[in-house]
Amino acid sequence: MIQILLFANLKDQAGAEKVVVDAKELTVKELLQILQEKHSLTNLEQVMVAVNEEYSTSEDLVKSGDTVALIPPVSGG
Repeated sequence: MIQILLFANLKDQAGAEKVVVDAKELTVKELLQILQEKHSLTNLEQVMVAVNEEYSTSEDLVKSGDTVALIPPVSGG
């Protein structure tokens, strides 16, 4: 299982701070597609993705036991 931590508006969209995806291995891109379909998350093409506290690209692999953080862009003043 892959644990996904959600922040800001993504947490609001999913109605939870964490979600779990039952998979052995996926690319970051595949994981984002699953989250978009299963949890109706939007604008995932704009989020920063960190796997086990290291920023990742869309082609990096995510494996069972990993923790993924989805960090949306933040604006402020």
